[in-house]
Amino acid sequence: MKDNESMRAALAVAQEALRTGDVPVGAVILNSNGKVIAQGCNQKEDLNDPTAHAEIVAIRAAAQSLESWRLDGCTLVVTLEPCAMCAGAIAQSRISTLVFGAWDEKAGAVGSMWDLLRDPRSLFKVEVRAGVMAEESSLLLQEFFQNQRR
Repeated sequence: MKDNESMRAALAVAQEALRTGDVPVGAVILNSNGKVIAQGCNQKEDLNDPTAHAEIVAIRAAAQSLESWRLDGCTLVVTLEPCAMCAGAIAQSRISTLVFGAWDEKAGAVGSMWDLLRDPRSLFKVEVRAGVMAEESSLLLQEFFQNQRR
């Protein structure tokens, strides 16, 4: 599955978060063959769980699907640059590749505020491809926050 195609899948998952009033962020995880094995959207509001970010939800589902916490060879595709918590979970789960859409200038931990995954001191190396369908990802977030302010 190509980056744009998998990002379209993540954007579709992000729409699910809107039903519960959560920030529309979506994530999919692909196995080494490029098949979607897990997905997740923000569920903080729905679950009253501050850790229920799209990436964490998807990582938990992928670990269950593979019956292993090690997600070596997997690719995480997410519509928004991961925060520090999610970047840490990506590293700890041994995900090989991260693809993200929109940059998060306020809390992003993969290049905006910090760069936890590519820090030379990091024990785990993750390939990062940033800005994939960034405009579409940003637009979804902008529309959500505009509607919140009304």
